[in-house]
Amino acid sequence: MTALPVENVQDYPRPPALQPVPQRLLVRLRGETVAETRNGYRVLETHHAPTYYIPPEDVTARLVPAQGRSLCEWKGVARYFDVVSGGATARRAAWAYDDPTPDFRPIAGHLAFYAGLMEACFVGDERVIPQPGDFYGGWVTANLTGVPKGARGTEHW
Repeated sequence: MTALPVENVQDYPRPPALQPVPQRLLVRLRGETVAETRNGYRVLETHHAPTYYIPPEDVTARLVPAQGRSLCEWKGVARYFDVVSGGATARRAAWAYDDPTPDFRPIAGHLAFYAGLMEACFVGDERVIPQPGDFYGGWVTANLTGVPKGARGTEHW
């Protein structure tokens, strides 16, 4: 297992940056693989844990369009999905940008998953924890330092 390099969320850029992910990304729900890829991307934004995006062809769960949309000033309009797998339905547990802004075109149609609504999510061999708060979809790994949006007070990971 290769350790991820130490990164401080306060050092991430604003506006955000998009990077390919060399590690395998894995998402599980109710004992089944929902998504698995070695062709993912991550978005790095100041004060956020990275958000990971998986190509739609690497998602095996059934995705049911969910109500509502949200607007990111950097990426554009996101739509949401219920994730159905293993006899379970995780409501509004994934989202995608169908027509992102030019800097984020590589993730058009890619899916991001709320780690807290899935059974488990992994970057490489490391199981992630969700970014604090109910709104943010970042995946926290042991290599991250700093205080993310959503954390209370001065708590650190």
